[in-house]
Amino acid sequence: MLLTLNRKTHKAYNRVREQDFLLNGLMGFNLYGKTVGVIGIGKIGSAFCRVMLGFGCKVMAYDLYPNKELESLGVVYAALEDVLASSDIISLHCPLNEDIHYMINEKTIATMKTGVTLINTSRGGLINTADMIEALKSKQVAYLGIDVYEQEEKLFFRDLSGSIIDDDVIQRLVSFPNVLVTAHQAFFTQEALSEIAQITLKSIDGLTRGQTPENNSVLV
Repeated sequence: MLLTLNRKTHKAYNRVREQDFLLNGLMGFNLYGKTVGVIGIGKIGSAFCRVMLGFGCKVMAYDLYPNKELESLGVVYAALEDVLASSDIISLHCPLNEDIHYMINEKTIATMKTGVTLINTSRGGLINTADMIEALKSKQVAYLGIDVYEQEEKLFFRDLSGSIIDDDVIQRLVSFPNVLVTAHQAFFTQEALSEIAQITLKSIDGLTRGQTPENNSVLV
């Protein structure tokens, strides 16, 4: 999502299909040298840190449990407010709970750099969407990429192309040229689905044997 937004490849793809090869409006920006803030350093957050280091970015991270291996690679752990204030790009990789519901809101957005890029592939409820729309309108947020949305259960995994969607918030979001919305497909690869199936079957087999599954989340 970040690579699509920063080089506008989604727009270029549509243009070329219409035989329009102009570069007008397709100016992007380099990732090299940018400060990337990663909120939540689980397996996916850790992998994203390594990818951003590979692009030559300075990576800052916030998590309750710092990863020593990542620190040895150059990732700098800091307080949440410092990560938000210092980053050119912010990527969310958190589970959703009451403590961090709407962690991205009017107040926290105001502390970010003007023109920040925000990516959310974790949980829709981490972002107050109404506040985000205002931030996009004021250009405080330059780019937004979301694979999740707070009211996605009414929209995602359905074909609504012939329907009138009464969710004005998502309609406003997708109207912005600097917003990329995908329908919760970040997990959707052959390898990931195969692994999910294998873990689920292993957990079911364990339950039939009276064992506690190693990963209860697959049964939720």
